Order: sequence, then structure tokens, then C-alpha cells
Amino acid sequence: MSFQAYLDAVEKKTGLTPRELLAQATERGFGPGTKAGPVVEWLAAEHGLGRGHAMAIVHVVTKGDRIASTHVGTSGTHRDASDRLWLDGVATRPADWPTA
Repeated sequence: MSFQAYLDAVEKKTGLTPRELLAQATERGFGPGTKAGPVVEWLAAEHGLGRGHAMAIVHVVTKGDRIASTHVGTSGTHRDASDRLWLDGVATRPADWPTA
């Protein structure tokens, strides 16, 4: 499953875009220096997310919308077509945005 697919699944599960969850995380004081544990706990308690989906949001909270180029264009399990993630929701993603 691509990183983008994880974020899309989080949106489907929560009804919130990754950007909206990022805003909530920022309001709670989470950011680049935050450890994963507190974010995962918050996402589980408030949004019912499991660890895998929560870790996708942890990445966005701590590293932004970029992913390592080692996952781009590969055939591995966690592959993506781009090193950028779309955070504004499936409905607003441009048709030409690279997805897996």
C-alpha cells in the first residue's frame, strides 16, 4: 500500500483530510520534534485509528508532505509515484496527481 493510500484510508475512516488532522495535531502542540507515541495515542483515542494509519499521520506531523525518494517509483510494498503527498483530501486531488 502506498503512503498516499494510507492517507486516503485515514480520510475515509475519520472523515477528515490529512491537512485537517495536521491542524488538529498542531493545535495540540504536536510538530516536528514530537515523538510518535503521543500522536498515535491521540489518534487512537479520538479518531479510532490503528497504529499503521496513525503512523502515516505521524509522518505528516513530523516531516510534512515529503517522503523519502527511496520509496518513489519502486515496486516495493510501500511505494509511491511521487515524493510529495496530497494532504487536502481525495475529492480535491487533481486528476493528474501521481498516486501509486
